[in-house]
Amino acid sequence: MSDNRDVFNDETLAKPEKRVILVNGIPASGKSSLAVELSAKTGWLQLSLDGIKNPFLQRLEGVDRAFNRKLGQASYQVIWSIIADAPQGSTFIVDAWFGFQPKEVLTEYLTQAGITQVLEIWCQVSPATAAARYEARLGERLPGHLGAEYIPELKVLAKKAQPMELGPVYYSDQEIPADINAIKLWAEDVMK
Repeated sequence: MSDNRDVFNDETLAKPEKRVILVNGIPASGKSSLAVELSAKTGWLQLSLDGIKNPFLQRLEGVDRAFNRKLGQASYQVIWSIIADAPQGSTFIVDAWFGFQPKEVLTEYLTQAGITQVLEIWCQVSPATAAARYEARLGERLPGHLGAEYIPELKVLAKKAQPMELGPVYYSDQEIPADINAIKLWAEDVMK
């Protein structure tokens, strides 16, 4: 298997660039809060998998795990369609657990969307913290999302999950509050 690191930030690509910042991490890792804060701080448009999927979960009944996954895949496709239609010079923040599909799916979407630079913020979280956060928000989640039965699986996922590494990666320790100013400065420096 080839190494995909830094595939999308080659200086030979056309300018102006179309950039994406992947805010990546397992469920309950703090990625949505971080993405919203970063968008507010920078003005870059933020798209989230749940932001697209949840309106469907509000209207559809009887969504099981398999159908939830199909909705997730369709929502993922919508994100990349929006980005593909955006003009060059755009910068997007995309909030998702990118490990829910093969890495090759992501690289294909990045290519189809005309992305010329990829940055990633990896939201690192311990199994115990992810489980506690997930459990705490169970009452707020829409029907169709996985319930308490997912927590043991989430703990295992937290031990082995890794960033996509398709460009520079910022490791954000989600056991402490994220330093949005430091993340913003990092992203701006990398994108120079």
